[in-house]
Amino acid sequence: TAEACAPGLLSLNLSGQSVSDAAFRRLALDALQQAGAAVCSRLCLEITETAAIGNMAEATAFIGQLHALGVRVALDDFGAGSASFGYLKQLPVDLLKIDGQFVQSLLDDPLDEAAVRAFVDVARVLKLQTVAEFVDRPALLPRLRELGVDWAQGYLLHQPEPPKRLLGLGMQD
Repeated sequence: TAEACAPGLLSLNLSGQSVSDAAFRRLALDALQQAGAAVCSRLCLEITETAAIGNMAEATAFIGQLHALGVRVALDDFGAGSASFGYLKQLPVDLLKIDGQFVQSLLDDPLDEAAVRAFVDVARVLKLQTVAEFVDRPALLPRLRELGVDWAQGYLLHQPEPPKRLLGLGMQD
């Protein structure tokens, strides 16, 4: 049934352009207010690292408004951009999404493993949960667990699909 498959959290990516667009932010906040707490509590909006640091004041304010509505926020593609760990102190995000370039070769590249370990350690200090992107092989899951990664995302676990179908709202292909 759709209820048995319903996710606890639905993640939606926001483009850097969207995050920096005041009209989009107003529209999104209005739509989320209308959707209500039951919907907002199941949403996680993903903002890329580069978009967040490129518009730090706007991103921080937007994240605060999203939190007030009960929406969680993930810092997406962490480690792929030019940001330092210092930016994490300023961004009130809930999750740190480890960029897939580090995850894909985690089992074969000691440097990628060290990077993932460092990202997890920093996230723990900041009381953030971690998500590993691009998980596409079963062998990655136990190693990610050993490293302390909280969540995994990728084709191994679920193929992308329209939100309405994912939430069981009757949309057919």
